[in-house]
Amino acid sequence: MSLAFMDVQAAAERLRGNILFTSCTHARILSQITGAEVYIKFENQQFTASFKERGALNKLLSLTRKERRRGVIAMSAGNHAQGVAYHARRLGIPAVIVMPRHTPDVKVEHTKAHGAEVILQGDTFAEASSFTQTLAQSRRLVLVHPYDDQLVMAGQGTVALEMLEQQPRLETLLVPIGGGGLIAGMAVAAKGVNPNVEIIGVQSERFPAMAGWLKGQAVKSDRFTVAEGIAVRSPGRLTRRVVKKLISDILLVGEDEIEDAVLMLLQIEKTVVEGAGACGLAALMKHRRRFRGKRVGLVLCGGNIDLMILSAIIQRGLARSGHLVRLRVETRDVPGELGRLSGLIGIAGGNIMEVHHQRAFSAKPLQTAIVDFILRTRGIDHLGQIVTSLHRSGYHTSLPERDLSPCLR
Repeated sequence: MSLAFMDVQAAAERLRGNILFTSCTHARILSQITGAEVYIKFENQQFTASFKERGALNKLLSLTRKERRRGVIAMSAGNHAQGVAYHARRLGIPAVIVMPRHTPDVKVEHTKAHGAEVILQGDTFAEASSFTQTLAQSRRLVLVHPYDDQLVMAGQGTVALEMLEQQPRLETLLVPIGGGGLIAGMAVAAKGVNPNVEIIGVQSERFPAMAGWLKGQAVKSDRFTVAEGIAVRSPGRLTRRVVKKLISDILLVGEDEIEDAVLMLLQIEKTVVEGAGACGLAALMKHRRRFRGKRVGLVLCGGNIDLMILSAIIQRGLARSGHLVRLRVETRDVPGELGRLSGLIGIAGGNIMEVHHQRAFSAKPLQTAIVDFILRTRGIDHLGQIVTSLHRSGYHTSLPERDLSPCLR
C-alpha cells in the first residue's frame, strides 16, 4: 500500500486549526434501540457539511506556488466540490468544478456560492470524470480527485484519528463507501492507532461497486439511490488496495433502510444527514445481532440533502409508521354523509389532512361513493381504533398502501 499511517498524521498537522474538530458523542437512545454502544462522529457539522473538506484541503495545502497560480479542477456530485471550492477560495486558488447534470440543486448552488467556476457535464460520474481529465490537460489545471489520491485519502483518514482520540475504546467503525477514499484513509489511521479495531464498509444495494470488486463479481449499478453521495460505479484504483488489505466486510443496505436511518437521526439525534451519511446507522439497524454489545462508531459523513428529498423521506417515514395514512371508505352518496363520516373520524382522534371524493371512476353501484381520507394518527394502534370505530358504524374500510389486518388485532 502507498498510503501509510505517517501520511495521515502529517495531514492532521496540516489541517489543525483549518477545519472543525467535530464531536464524537455517545448516542444513548440509539444504543438502547440497537443493543450496541453507539458513538456518532458528526462530520455534517463541518462548514460545508461534509468530511470532504479534509481531503480537499490536505491536497490544496500541498500544492506549490506555481500550481496554486495555475488553479485546480475537481469532478464531484457535490460534497467534494464544495470542499474544494470553499478552501480554494480561502487560499486564493482558482477552482473549476465539473458536476454531473443530475446533481441536486442545493449542492450546485452552494458550490457556486463558494466562488468556483461550475460546469455541468455528463449524465454520470464517469462522463463528468472523462470531461474533467480533458479539461485539466487543456487548461493546465491541477486535478483534485475526490478519492483516488494519496493526499486526499490521508486527509479523510483524520476522521478516524479524531474518533479514536475522543473514544479510545471503540471496537468497530462503520464507514460509508463510494469511491473508497474515506474508508481507506480511516482504515490506515485506525489500524495505526489500534490494530484490533474492525473496519466495516457500507454501500447502497443499488451501487455495490466495491463489494462486487472484492468478490470478483461484475455488478450492475442502478440509476438512482437516495445515498447519491456514494453512488460510484467504479471504486478507486488506490483505494481498492487498502480496502482489500484492511477491511473486514462490506454490508449492503436498501433504500427504505437508508430513508429510515435519515429519519431516525432527525428525530432522535436532531441532526440532518444526507442518505450517504445515514448508511452506517442503516447497516447497524439491519444487523443489530451482529453488533450487539460492541462499541460501534458511526460517521455521519455529510448533511447536504435536498430539501424536497428530505421532505419526501419524512412523509414516507410517517406513512410506514402509520402516522400518515390513506384510509379508503365506502359510503352512501347522499347529502350529509360525508360530514357524518368526517365527524366519526374526528371523534376517534384522527386528523383529516385531505379528502378525495370519487363517484365517476368506480364500479360500485349508484349512490355509492369511495372517499379517500389522508389522516394523521398517533400510530398503528390509534389507526386501529379509528378503523374499528368506522366498522362499528357500518362502514367498509381499506388501506390501499398497507395490509389492514395489523390495525385490527
